[in-house]
Amino acid sequence: MTIERGSRLINRYRIEEILGQGGMGSIYRAVDENLGVEVAVKENLFTSEEYARQFRREAVILANLRHPNLPRVTDHFVIDGQGQYLVMDFIEGEDLRERIDRQGLLSDADSVILGAAICDALGYLHSRQPQVVHRDIKPGNIKIAPTGTIILVDFGLAKLTQGSQVTSTGARAMTPGYSPPEQYGTARTDHRSDIYSLGASLYMAITGELPEDALARAMGQVDLTSIRKHNPKVSRRLAAVIEKAMELKPEKRYQTAEEFKKALINSRVISSQRVTKEATLTPAAPGAAASAVNSQSLYSPEALFNGENQSAAGSVQIDSSIGSLKPEKRKIGCWVIGAFFLIIFTAVIGGVYLFQPELILRAVAWIPGNPVAIPIISTPDTPSPTITPGQERTSLVTSRDQTPTPTQVTPSPTITRTISAAGEATQIPRPSATFTPSPTPLGGGSSQIAYASDLTGLPQIWLMNSDGTAARQITEMPEGACQPAWSPDGQRLAFISPCAGNQEIYPGAGIFLINVDGSDLIALPSVPGGDFDPVWSPNGSRIIFTSLRDYNRAQVYEYSFESETTRSLSANTVRDSQPAWSPGGDQIAFVTTRRGPYQIWIMAEDGSEATLFSRSGSLKDTHPIWSPDGQVIMYTQTEVLGGVPRLVAMRVEEGNLIEQRVVQEVIPMREAAFSPDGAWIAFESWPEGSNHDIFIMTTPNGLGRQRLTSEEGFEFDPAWRP
Repeated sequence: MTIERGSRLINRYRIEEILGQGGMGSIYRAVDENLGVEVAVKENLFTSEEYARQFRREAVILANLRHPNLPRVTDHFVIDGQGQYLVMDFIEGEDLRERIDRQGLLSDADSVILGAAICDALGYLHSRQPQVVHRDIKPGNIKIAPTGTIILVDFGLAKLTQGSQVTSTGARAMTPGYSPPEQYGTARTDHRSDIYSLGASLYMAITGELPEDALARAMGQVDLTSIRKHNPKVSRRLAAVIEKAMELKPEKRYQTAEEFKKALINSRVISSQRVTKEATLTPAAPGAAASAVNSQSLYSPEALFNGENQSAAGSVQIDSSIGSLKPEKRKIGCWVIGAFFLIIFTAVIGGVYLFQPELILRAVAWIPGNPVAIPIISTPDTPSPTITPGQERTSLVTSRDQTPTPTQVTPSPTITRTISAAGEATQIPRPSATFTPSPTPLGGGSSQIAYASDLTGLPQIWLMNSDGTAARQITEMPEGACQPAWSPDGQRLAFISPCAGNQEIYPGAGIFLINVDGSDLIALPSVPGGDFDPVWSPNGSRIIFTSLRDYNRAQVYEYSFESETTRSLSANTVRDSQPAWSPGGDQIAFVTTRRGPYQIWIMAEDGSEATLFSRSGSLKDTHPIWSPDGQVIMYTQTEVLGGVPRLVAMRVEEGNLIEQRVVQEVIPMREAAFSPDGAWIAFESWPEGSNHDIFIMTTPNGLGRQRLTSEEGFEFDPAWRP
């Protein structure tokens, strides 16, 4: 349950806004009315004994830390029947992953400075009595404030040890690529586990690549790729230091954080005098910093775990052993000149926007590297026209078998739906008119969207027009239904049941087929385990899906309607899921753990020639979909353990490797579905922090965003009718 803005907790903390939401609670920006200062309030809604104990342990750890490089808790309280709460200083900033995304890989010198700073923090933790082992060091938990200061956060997985006695142990969670092999249960974790994870974080910071998973390395499945193979510009000495920190056996790593710090400094990529007195990490440029601060605070949705505790942190200043991270001073004359030109530029842009806004939209859409500039669908080399309410919109339908033809889009009233006592959908007009997707000439559809909703209890499959009108329930499965997938002719739906809610894995589920009018319900052949993620082949002859039928391990399978047989398309030693056909039917995108967690790969239709597609480091890429012309794959991206999801797109061309956010805004967006003409995207979102609904927007610029559902129910799994 989200706390409303303006609410007060224990008659002291006034909630200002929600900064993030995950499976275990939320993080809010609030005002401490007793002291008149801004704070961050972290919420734990799970009051079971284990979750409460872990949350309370985090508070105890943070409250007892007195080192300038580590976070601080100012209050901890419980509201009976509601949850537990931590109160922390509110600090804005970006994490190491975001820094790399914004300005590229760290230089050797900056890597040493950052590594030395975290070593100082770890040295303090490891010398405490009882000793504190962090156990979750990764780029997302290394924060860099707008001033350039460095912050180590998140003690939700930490443990306290005294001698050989573990006095309080957090959940043993793993972050593939960053966790050492002993954290998978092969041995006991200790302070050297943190040294491995810091080394892995520095590996990613100077190569941009997620290091090979430690458990896979320990089992002899893969070897660690040398740093200089990824980035030949890295100093040999520095590469050797970081790789030693990532040795599989703890006794071969640096034995203390201080030893690791000295090795970094002695790599000679930066003078020790500069490290101790003059080194700085340049903060973001004024414009970039403002953007980062507004959208990515230390308590932002990006930083919130889904199903794991995450702590916030206080700002830290690097001590004299590694220097200050304050921004370099600039000459006043430069600021004056810059401010003058900025005023002139702003005035010009403001005038253009006021009198001819379409010029601004066209310019933004064609800025190189701008996320909204990705041409999702191939169109002639002319910018898309500006659309305003009440104006007709012409889009180009570009399928593989059709010549582009214009289709018309006209505004129509948005509709809210309610359910009568008899369970039938009724229509209630809602006064707003925006863009409405056009009907598609393909298949049997009329610009409709199938989706799952628990409006009447358990999730069932529903169908509505693409403007949100005429919603009707199609299925009445006693154990719920979700994951609708259209046949190519738009006349039948595949779906799964049982379905108790929106999940990634559905043990015990089976795949069913049904006509769009709700008739002729049949079940596909199944075996114990669970079948889900159904997708029809473009020619309608096959369905691919994820199954747990073999060893309870997710793998991709294919069912042939002609032969009535099922076969595996996966390698039997990996976990594959969420398959998606290419429009031509010759390739399949899917999510896999073949070389790390939650990567998107592409394979041939028979399961051969599997190749890596997404290279998102420590991020979690899921739910891939192809654009109708087959040139782009769009997918959902989040932190591995949760966070606010976003939609990302990347071109399907050899050597491209450039992924772009579909929109700049930091709002939750996940599980997109293209309209058949490629001009629109349906997706799930909950911008207010609750009320999970179906939205649509245009491609490639994300204009015309419109909410299609707005009931109390939970709507998910949109699928656009062909």
